[in-house]
Order: sequence, then structure tokens, then C-alpha cells
Amino acid sequence: MSLSVNCEENEYLKRYPGQRRRYLDTNIWIYTWEEYPTFVTDLRELFQSIDAGDLEAVTSELTLAEVLVKPARDGNLELQTLYRLAIQNIGGLHVAPVSREVLSEAAQLSASTNLKLLDAIHATTAILTECSTFLTNDKLFRRVSQLHVVLLSDMNS
Repeated sequence: MSLSVNCEENEYLKRYPGQRRRYLDTNIWIYTWEEYPTFVTDLRELFQSIDAGDLEAVTSELTLAEVLVKPARDGNLELQTLYRLAIQNIGGLHVAPVSREVLSEAAQLSASTNLKLLDAIHATTAILTECSTFLTNDKLFRRVSQLHVVLLSDMNS
């Protein structure tokens, strides 16, 4: 999503100063590209900040696989293409690989927090890439003490 932005007017940056690298959970991508009305304004500001280079974002390669499931099931080739173009290393976005280290650490995290393995992979990726916050709409990530979890629903209130 390439949109121009005036950083002085960006409400997202005003509300979350000092938080420069965020991990974007899978639901953030779905809410953005499928334009969930409740969150669209906040998410546009978020992606404007990333596109402008004012904020770094990280997500896992796993995110791409997760977001493609429903469009593939529905035969929605346009949305599949959109996700493939959006989730790649460009601008302020880094798509982290699912490495052996991530998998090993995620297994340990899943065992200790009772998170599903896929969620533990996301959490581990955020920790290993030193993200200052983990943006999601899933409260279960609060089980991970190493993460500063920000719920999208809290941003909107």
C-alpha cells in the first residue's frame, strides 16, 4: 500500500511515539487488505508510516501462507495476488524467514505458554527480530512475557 504521508500529521505516530519496529500479526494483514471498516483508518496510518520509512515492520513468511488460505478456497485470484505483492521485503517491511532457529524456539514457547504452534512461530519471530511491539487482535499473545502486545481493538477505542 503506497500512500504519501505527512509525518507531522500522522495520528498513528503521535499515539505510539518511540515504538519504531512493530511485528504485524496475520490478522493485521487481513483487516487491512480486506478493509474491515472498524480498523481501516488506523491501519492506513500504520501502513503510511511503514511506506514513508518512519516505522519498521516485520512479519513472518508464515503470514503469507495464512492469508492465502481463504482467497485460495474462494478462488479469489485478485486477493491472492494482492497479498503476494504486499507481503515482501520492500520499504520499511521485512518478511522474516521461518528458520530452524525460529522453529526450535517456537516449539519451546508453545510448550511453555500453551500457544498454538503457528502463533508461537509469530511470537518467536517478533522476539528474534527485536520488535518493540507486537500488533495483533489476538489477546492470547499476552501470554508471552517477552512481547509488548498492542491489540488493534484497543487502538480503536
